[in-house]
Amino acid sequence: MYINIPGKVPVPTFRQGACPHLSARCLSPPFITFHHLLLWYGESMIHRVYKDENVPALGFGTYQLEGESCASRVAYAIECGYRHIDTAEAYENEKNVAEGIRASGMDRKELFLVSKVWMDNLEHDALIKACEQSLKRLDTDYLDLYLIHWPSESVPIAESLGAMAKLRERGLIRHAGVSNFTRSLLEEALATGIIPIMTNQYESHPYLSQTDLTGFCRERGVLATAYRPIGKARIFDDPDIRAIAETHNKTPAQVILRWHMQREGVLAIPRSSSETHIRENFDIFDFTLRDEDMDRMYGLNRNKRQVDPSFAPDW
Repeated sequence: MYINIPGKVPVPTFRQGACPHLSARCLSPPFITFHHLLLWYGESMIHRVYKDENVPALGFGTYQLEGESCASRVAYAIECGYRHIDTAEAYENEKNVAEGIRASGMDRKELFLVSKVWMDNLEHDALIKACEQSLKRLDTDYLDLYLIHWPSESVPIAESLGAMAKLRERGLIRHAGVSNFTRSLLEEALATGIIPIMTNQYESHPYLSQTDLTGFCRERGVLATAYRPIGKARIFDDPDIRAIAETHNKTPAQVILRWHMQREGVLAIPRSSSETHIRENFDIFDFTLRDEDMDRMYGLNRNKRQVDPSFAPDW
């Protein structure tokens, strides 16, 4: 099975007979099924467990969102149920993200807030200063996760991770991670042993499933975070995806995001400027893909990238 429901998910206490789908033997955890969780919680959230911490598997990405539009979309995403918010220094919208969080009225402790340091600031002192500035723009005392946005050829990874360790010692970040790292670069980062790597964030969608890299992350206890998880709109016209969507009475985007949710150890951070799509992207916790659906979607892989800037590593 592809579904990953960590054992740490709290299971409500029911009196016997309260739910027609439960028998006496179903009340113990070995018999808890994903179907039961859906019946109990309705639309909720899948979490990934990292060092005994539950991390929301579905996040809200903010790339290319700006100004008041960014703030309002962040607030709306939180209203819809998103608790994992992803931004970056390079997006130039951290102040707007902060405005959206304030407007939502959500307690900061209820959110998993992520930002990233840009390539120009990977030297030790520059990285620390960049984080302090991000915290100021985001109007928060700490980040739940701070990522190296792109690997650098000029700054040793040990130097950047050393700065991350200092930030964690000061309580300014809770976790460190990387983004756009290949397997070999991730191996190098892990080998330093300076600070645990919580996640590697990279492009992944049905036309670029990144199965090998995701598998390596899983083996090493690193969460995989899929950005551009839906791909571009033309993927929606793929006949296999449309057929799966029709089977489940869902949109192509919803079944693609559901595919990510049922991949072990994977997080996904879709971005949208449309309130309709923000809501639709969250409305994926009331159905499951069959194993044959999962396999069919894995079979669409073309190793086709949509993000490949000139400074990207040798993929």
